Amino acid sequence: MHSYTAPAENILRYDTWRLHSRQTPETWSEERLAEGRKHGKVIVARLASCSNRDEALRWVGAEIAVQRSQFPPLSAGEYYYADLPGLTVVNLAGVTLGTAESFLETGANDVLVVQGERERLIPLVPQVIREVDLTQGVLRVDWDAEF
Repeated sequence: MHSYTAPAENILRYDTWRLHSRQTPETWSEERLAEGRKHGKVIVARLASCSNRDEALRWVGAEIAVQRSQFPPLSAGEYYYADLPGLTVVNLAGVTLGTAESFLETGANDVLVVQGERERLIPLVPQVIREVDLTQGVLRVDWDAEF
């Protein structure tokens, strides 16, 4: 599986997953994690409802989600990536660059995709991301409007 948690094996900390199958895209199924581990560069897991490979095949390509209530609590000044989409992205000069839409994994660092009058790719690093104000719905960045 591919995990968006950091580090990737943190997905195994959640004992209950919500799975979205390609065969039934309109429904989510709640499944309990029986076991899992990191295996090289990937994560392997077994669901409690799957006793053999044939039963597990229905979940190949499925999306995995967890309830927000399962997230560990954050310290002051911390945020989850899931909180960023929809925030207004403003640079230090007060110029609105657009709206945070999604993320790209580049290997070196993750990148925030911002949609405005044009698409911008902004590195998600502390030198650039200066403030995340979830109350005001604003993400302040040290990023030139010309980039």
